Amino acid sequence: MSYHLNPDEAVWLKVRDAFAAALGLEDDEVELDAKLIEDLGAESLDFLDIVYRLERAFDIKIPRGGIEGTAQEEAGQYEVDGILTADGLTALRQLMPEVPADEFVTGMRVTEVPEVFRVATFYNLVCHLMEQKASGDGATG
Repeated sequence: MSYHLNPDEAVWLKVRDAFAAALGLEDDEVELDAKLIEDLGAESLDFLDIVYRLERAFDIKIPRGGIEGTAQEEAGQYEVDGILTADGLTALRQLMPEVPADEFVTGMRVTEVPEVFRVATFYNLVCHLMEQKASGDGATG
């Protein structure tokens, strides 16, 4: 199942370039609905490189643990003993509409969350942070 959105071409090209450069891929190998780990072979260090490249390309600051940190704030009790709670799963589904809801399963471990990240997850995050910055709402750092 693919998540379809109409990306802003200028933003998408920069996001795609950041992923391609960080992961040593050709531009055409990077697609919005590609899973970072499973489809593109990203590892945890690659996430740092991707975030760094996106921050530089867009002059934004991506909070460490951004999506998961926001989910933790919104969920009340996000996890118990490393297992996501129902509230945690709900918060992640709402924050990551590009991920099919059925990938957030009961019993999912916190450490498994990055496995569902898509390129679109970061595209959406960049767009959100740019909107915040434009409205003067975002924290700069």
